[in-house]
Amino acid sequence: MDGEIQLISDGDGLAVLGEPAAVETFLSSEGLESRELGLQRLGTALGAAAGVLQASSELAANSGRWVKMTKESAELVKKYGLMKSKATGLGLGVVQAKGGQIKGIVQFAKVPGAMITNPAVLSGAAGIMSQIAMQQAMDEISDYLAAIDEKVDDLLRAQKDAVFAAMIGVDLEIEEALTIRENVGRVSETTWSKVQATSATLKSTQGYALRQLDALADKVGVKGRLGDLADTLDEIEPKAREWLAVLARCFQLQDALALLELDRVLDTSPEELDEHRLGLKAAREQRLKLISQCSERLLARMATAAQTANSKVLLHPAASRAVVFSSNQLAAGVTDFNGTLGLKEVHRDWEAKRWTEAATELRDRALETGAEGATAVRRMGVETVGRAKTAKDRALDAGAESIDAARRMGNETLDRAKLFSDQLTNGLSGRVLRQRSQGSEEKY
Repeated sequence: MDGEIQLISDGDGLAVLGEPAAVETFLSSEGLESRELGLQRLGTALGAAAGVLQASSELAANSGRWVKMTKESAELVKKYGLMKSKATGLGLGVVQAKGGQIKGIVQFAKVPGAMITNPAVLSGAAGIMSQIAMQQAMDEISDYLAAIDEKVDDLLRAQKDAVFAAMIGVDLEIEEALTIRENVGRVSETTWSKVQATSATLKSTQGYALRQLDALADKVGVKGRLGDLADTLDEIEPKAREWLAVLARCFQLQDALALLELDRVLDTSPEELDEHRLGLKAAREQRLKLISQCSERLLARMATAAQTANSKVLLHPAASRAVVFSSNQLAAGVTDFNGTLGLKEVHRDWEAKRWTEAATELRDRALETGAEGATAVRRMGVETVGRAKTAKDRALDAGAESIDAARRMGNETLDRAKLFSDQLTNGLSGRVLRQRSQGSEEKY
């Protein structure tokens, strides 16, 4: 390859292929840490497949290093503008590295004899990259379990469920298979036969651990007494940490099983390796999705608990601080777990609100409410006075009209009474006169 560096990216890592000195120069110039890729295994695994014999000699003469996809290595991929292969979805590129210096970028399709132009070699390299990525993830989970000092075997033995008894056996079988692979360099049919049926047990254990974590989240209620919430959080925090440890170990063993499975496919059906790699990647992403949903639910409950506690700090200062502290402890454990599995970290520490701070906020709200209340009362008073004056005027007007009406009615009544009196008087006088007249006539 005359000092040229061939690059392969699968989204999880970056493979750097080329002459050993050129590869080291390239990695040093970019400041990247790497792991041995072990491409020499492909020469034996691919055998005499079409077009592989020439590539096999190149594999033996060249070096391959794997770099984990981090922010820095992702910038490197962007910097060198790798071309995406339509057949495999991998990012591919070639960089010139002559005379100890990185000269520039060359399109991989224009490099005759490049290993990454050979489909079989490219598929095999991508499969090995997936294995290295899984091994890296397994190592990080081991570091996580050591850091939290959780003895997963002891936790599993403490469970009475038959699922966990089987899980202990699976753990031993997979660890043994990994040891044999490390010493032999491959996964034989005998080795694979011991572990190929362990996937169901791992899935059952994962499902059980997720259900236990969901049950712990359900216990965190915020409608009762704050003291009860503090006791609940204090109780479930160590239990949640234990189930996270079991879940981490289960995920680690699932990665180990996938690693062994890729080795077996490379030995028996190398032409299917690329499709199998993609299938295992999709299955892993699905497992991560389930775990992410569970951890997000736990974090959401912790956030609600902390907010509830801070809202009640005036009446329950000690219980409020205890709830916020336990919420932060549990959330920090979940966040560490998520980071280990490569999940997005969304947690932030909640600060326990001080009593004086809450009292000051209450005073400010009271003053603000008081000022608004005084303004409202003043506005209401002006409106009331206005309404009262209007009502008075209306009443006076109505009264005046009533007096005039009464006066008119009274005058009319007096006139009618006088007329009636006159009519009555006249009537009586006529009657008396007629009676007198009649009496005089009878007398004579």
